[in-house]
Formats: sequence, C-alpha cells, structure tokens
Amino acid sequence: MPTALVLLAQGCEEIEAITVIDILRRAGITVVSAGLDKHPVRASRGTVLIPDTTLESALEQSYDMVVLPGGQPGSNNLKADTRLLSLLNNMARQDKYIAAICAAPSVLASAGLLDGKRATGFPGALDAFPKVHQQTAAVVEDGKLITSRGPGTAMDFALTLVERLVGVAKRKEVEAGLVR
Repeated sequence: MPTALVLLAQGCEEIEAITVIDILRRAGITVVSAGLDKHPVRASRGTVLIPDTTLESALEQSYDMVVLPGGQPGSNNLKADTRLLSLLNNMARQDKYIAAICAAPSVLASAGLLDGKRATGFPGALDAFPKVHQQTAAVVEDGKLITSRGPGTAMDFALTLVERLVGVAKRKEVEAGLVR
C-alpha cells in the first residue's frame, strides 16, 4: 500500500490538511501526519490538530509522497525547518512525489525544487521566485511535483494525489463516494 507523510506545522490551513488526510485514507493509502514537534498543532483558524507522530519519528520511515498543507504562519514554519528541507531534497533525489498547496509551494521554491518548473500556489506566494513558471490552474503537475492554489482547491488536489498513488479507478471510486 502506498504511503504519504502529511506535515502539520503550527498555523497550517486546516481545510488543506484535513481534506488531504481524509481523502487519501478513503483511498486506502497509509497516511502519517507529523507535527514539527510533540505539541498539538493550532491551525490557522484555531482548530487544534493532533498529529500521529513527530517529524523526528516520521523520518525513521520512507514514504511514497510527502504533502505540505499551506496556511500562515504554517508555511513559514515549514520553510524554517532544516529537517523538512533535507527530507524534500531526499524525496526529489529519489524521484518520489512531493506535493504542496496554498502558500506551501513557497517552501518547495525556497528549497530550489521549483526552479524551471511549472507550479501554482496562493496568489502572491511564489512571486519572490522568478525561476518558477507560475500557473493559475487549480492543480499543476510538473513531473512528480504537484502544487495547488488554496483551500478551495483542496479536494481537487487530494483527488489528484490519490490518482498518482493508486490510479484513476480509485480516484473515481473515492470521488463518487464524496457525491461531488
């Protein structure tokens, strides 16, 4: 069964985090949510999330995909974590999926992973990165890098992740169950 690591930083966008975790699990994907430390995560709108584990513990396993929910200051907290930046570069070297939504594509851009790549994000989030070929689509894929715009595109983003990890048939099955 494919595995996905979803990072939950203080100030993350709860719609993006929960939607991704929920939809991936509906598809039978093994999802591990990890906080940057051992504390509950207070998301950007005040919702308190309890990660499955810490990033430190999560790094003891390998994953087929890593997913970064956006939000602020969540994305800035992700960007400041050197362990996460190292993980992202290792995933890229191993040609594994890396996904980010909203402001979180800026984390990928800061790590140099979006140089010369097509990507999208929350309006303005990638403006400081001139090497990124910014797009306005809800979900943009460039190789194994998958980015999305924001809370309103979270479901499309999550369903794209399902399709990449377990195929179009499973995506259709999960989407039908969501009654979209």
